[in-house]
Amino acid sequence: MSNNSIPELCFKSMENGDKTSIKLLSDALENHGFFSITNHGLSKDLINKCYESSKNFFDLDYAVKNSYSSVGSKGARGYTPKGIETAVGETIPDQKEFWHHGPVIDNSYDKKIPENIHIKEIPEFNKNFDDLYSELHQIGSRVLSVISLSLGLNQDYFNQWIKKGNSLLRSIHYPKVEMKDNLHRARAHEDINLITLLIGAEEGGLEVLSKDGSWIKVEPSTDAIVCNIGDMMQLVTDKRLKSTTHRVIQDDVAESKPRYSIPFFLHPAPSINLKSIFRDNDEGILANDFLNQRLKEIKLY
Repeated sequence: MSNNSIPELCFKSMENGDKTSIKLLSDALENHGFFSITNHGLSKDLINKCYESSKNFFDLDYAVKNSYSSVGSKGARGYTPKGIETAVGETIPDQKEFWHHGPVIDNSYDKKIPENIHIKEIPEFNKNFDDLYSELHQIGSRVLSVISLSLGLNQDYFNQWIKKGNSLLRSIHYPKVEMKDNLHRARAHEDINLITLLIGAEEGGLEVLSKDGSWIKVEPSTDAIVCNIGDMMQLVTDKRLKSTTHRVIQDDVAESKPRYSIPFFLHPAPSINLKSIFRDNDEGILANDFLNQRLKEIKLY
């Protein structure tokens, strides 16, 4: 285990164009692919409401939860039970169940983006997650603007990519670990999207693979948002920005208890062509095609 830590950066300083902060971000992006931000403005009250709604849902009987499983939709919305999602190259599924929530859509959205599913047993769930989606989409857009500056691009470079995009909130429940021979709650993987924002995880377990092959433990924080680069961003930056491998483990079965997490996966619109932002001769791939390829690999297709 590495004693290093991912860098914690002041979001306001980066947004204000502070050169030292932008340099720290550039170093973090190229060396870690992970960083955390403070002074982001996200309401703690909203975070707490969403975690409470999540726990209330996962406490429901399995039959009730599974009635919200959207079979045939590639897990795009609703409930996915434990034992389905499997990291690329792995045969043992992750020890987690989760719920997917997207934007509130209208006729102006791409038809490939599905509507959200409403949980009748928890009336406040969708309102809380609609609000959180909106807040995190705004913060994610601002993070992309700062990343654009660090790459020498106009700060609004990615704005059209994510407008009416296919972004996703995932509420995750990792049940208590029971088996000493399987301490991996989520096996080593990379994220599919442009960037990921992770809010207020209550329990530890997240680890990031460093360049020297050691694992960096990410300590939970209620004040910071953990951000990381996804495969789509790695693709369009010709691997200048690294989609870093990470995992969730339980160090000790004796101390195991349920873990809850809410990451926000910032995706472009399905019709965006993911091609190099540095080379003109790259044909690229449609975001929707790239997403479907990866969903097949992790057994959600």
